[in-house]
Amino acid sequence: MERSLQSWYSPSLNKEMPVAVYGHYGFALLLVPTAAADYLEYERFQMMDTLRPYIEAGKVKVFSVDSINNESWMNQQMNPYDKIIRHKQWNDYIYYELVPFIRNSTSHETPIITCGASFGALHSMNLFLKRPDLINGVIAMSGVYELTEYTRGHYDDDVYFNSPMHFMPNLTDHQVLEQIRRSNNIHILSGSGAYEDPSSSGRFAKILYDKGINYELDIWGEEWTHDWPTWRAMLPHYLETRF
Repeated sequence: MERSLQSWYSPSLNKEMPVAVYGHYGFALLLVPTAAADYLEYERFQMMDTLRPYIEAGKVKVFSVDSINNESWMNQQMNPYDKIIRHKQWNDYIYYELVPFIRNSTSHETPIITCGASFGALHSMNLFLKRPDLINGVIAMSGVYELTEYTRGHYDDDVYFNSPMHFMPNLTDHQVLEQIRRSNNIHILSGSGAYEDPSSSGRFAKILYDKGINYELDIWGEEWTHDWPTWRAMLPHYLETRF
């Protein structure tokens, strides 16, 4: 399996931002870390080992990015207003730096699918829904799609527009909605075991349904908890059966 570590100084974030790239061909899978983790989290937790057959077969090329959650929502000494600014800067990094990097590493026709677990699921869903012209779909595992779960009571317009559970019911832009509707890869997954919240996935799926958006809601059983064994089972299964 080809593996390379890339890095550049991000104008959006004013810091060096590394990316781990796995594979040589296939659609682009943009992996977003959980909570306070980094770009090598998926590798440390053996996710890349489980994806190896699909990577080596040229089915998928993986781009695992760094989060800045420790500089925003996970930093309890930070002003909430500054947290959402940092969050928006990270979005800009993805859209205006990482997506072009992926295009240069693949092609302009290569689909980009965002993917994440836990807090990474919220980020992945948000990235796709805000820019379906750049992102082609999402695999969201064990997510809660309300940013207010992480803001400790802070709520303003910027939080609203980065919280899919809040902004999607009121989205009326026909062009954006049609771009979202054209995606055949909106996958919302959750276990039903300890620390999972399948009801959150169900509530968000209902919002998409009400907007006429096709999606797949897949709730696994109580033996599947909010932890890496669940996600190491879910993601390879979806690469095998849906892509």
